[in-house]
Amino acid sequence: MNRFAFTNCDTLDQALSALTPGAELKAGGTDVLDRMKERISAPEKLVNIRNIQALRGIDESSTGLRIGPLMTLGEIAEHPAIQKNYTALANAAAHAATPQIRNMGTIGGNLVQRPRCWYFRSADYDCRRKGGETCYAQIGDNEYHAIFHNSICAIVHPSSTAVPLMALGGSLDVASSDGKRTIPLETFFLLPEQNWTRENILRPGEIITAINVPKPASTARSAYQKWAEREGTDWAIADAGVVLDMDGDTCRKAAIVVGAAAPAPLRMHEAEVMLAGKPITEETARAAGKAAMVKASPLTHNAYKIPMFEVAIYRTILLTAGKMGPDPSAVGGRA
Repeated sequence: MNRFAFTNCDTLDQALSALTPGAELKAGGTDVLDRMKERISAPEKLVNIRNIQALRGIDESSTGLRIGPLMTLGEIAEHPAIQKNYTALANAAAHAATPQIRNMGTIGGNLVQRPRCWYFRSADYDCRRKGGETCYAQIGDNEYHAIFHNSICAIVHPSSTAVPLMALGGSLDVASSDGKRTIPLETFFLLPEQNWTRENILRPGEIITAINVPKPASTARSAYQKWAEREGTDWAIADAGVVLDMDGDTCRKAAIVVGAAAPAPLRMHEAEVMLAGKPITEETARAAGKAAMVKASPLTHNAYKIPMFEVAIYRTILLTAGKMGPDPSAVGGRA
């Protein structure tokens, strides 16, 4: 790990002033400290924002939910209003990482964490995402990598909470010394075709100040499920977040987002079209899962992800519609 300065901040203004070139934010620190120890990040200064109370809080109003980016995953998972009205988000936060990390890791940090690709995380590989010329996953061990948008860089986005937040129509408030702006989650994340060295459109000096989620319709339901090799310590191999606006058994409108399939969380528009105006049955849910995977382009060792995502999508659709319980094979499905 490199030598660095450390600045504690108690206000947002202090943090914005401290976030000079060469500095990096630290909230929970679970990602940035790992990258520094692995020598793939070497900030000159860490700006500690953990004590900024203005970046905490969960507020529910008639228009929706406003979450401070310093709220931990554990606090979000256990919040009664989120469990009731934003179920998919509570599910995702509850099954991210381990209890220890959920009690320290923040939702803001979860959204902007860097990729977990083993080539990116190793100082021995100067991969394309770190400014090199080669995506080693395309020619190497790629069983956990992308099956969409993988021709330039084959990482998968590691954020679990991004999946339901995107399905729920979430947005981010960000601030810098130059002003404030609001960014929809659907445009926040970058695909390699847009920029293969970055995961999002945050500008230098910007800080996320709030996560906003519009209030779902009274007829809407949501759910999230995650599949991983181990119960609580692994990132997802496949996950799906589903929001259904229902009229009885018929779906008025659907939002379906998958993670661990591409370098950014992906909205599955083909699957959503398959459900609109139709009753939610096993047949329509299976058809939606298959439609979602039509454009997949697996690498040498990850074609198994196609049927896995087909099942993940159809079972999460049925869970959302109340036609099936949690999948026993999903993380937490036996609980």
